[in-house]
Amino acid sequence: MADAAGPRQDEPIPDATVARLPIYLRGLVELSDDGVSTVSSVVLASLAGVNAANVRKDMSYLHAHGTRGVGYEVDHLIGEISLALGGGVPSPVVIVGVGNLGRALSRYDGFVAGGFPVAGLVDADPAVVGRKVAGNIVRSVEDLADLVAETGCTVGIVATPAAAAQVAVDSLVASGVSSILNFAPTVVTVPDRVDLRQVELATELQILGYHQHHRAVAGRAVAGRSDRATG
Repeated sequence: MADAAGPRQDEPIPDATVARLPIYLRGLVELSDDGVSTVSSVVLASLAGVNAANVRKDMSYLHAHGTRGVGYEVDHLIGEISLALGGGVPSPVVIVGVGNLGRALSRYDGFVAGGFPVAGLVDADPAVVGRKVAGNIVRSVEDLADLVAETGCTVGIVATPAAAAQVAVDSLVASGVSSILNFAPTVVTVPDRVDLRQVELATELQILGYHQHHRAVAGRAVAGRSDRATG
């Protein structure tokens, strides 16, 4: 049986491990839905794209230790990881910016499944305010503080154009939101008390382009050496 008591408050989990916990959780939930009761570190490693030693190290931060020859109890580990990621308590989300990206995000089922229901949408465009999107009426950005107070939103998602992102972030902070996910393609700043995550889709594509280019260059170099060797 897995022996776990959850992470202690004085032992912060490394960012790399935190980034893998949602991946473990998703895989564990799928295993549980399939009726699987125990899982080995090797299987968990394949789910997260790491090796078994990484899994055991990651689980040690949760004080979760599998049984030799058996592995980890799936449902127990789901509970421990959920606890580490916020205790399973829903964290309502408000989305600022209801253009194409904002509308797409508002309809993403993964937010609800992950415990982040979209509780409100705001926009600065009068032509958008008042429309119903994904079950929510879009409100004016001027109503942001009231919306946060009414819904208890703790997470804000910025899906505005780059030029409006910092203003959106400042408004979220002033409204009491403590965690912000920024999709706008620009760097924004927040006070130390606020957690900020930046998601730059174009940048990620450029990084993929870099690796694609260098694989192609390496492939041509290998082919050239092979041709010379056989020429």
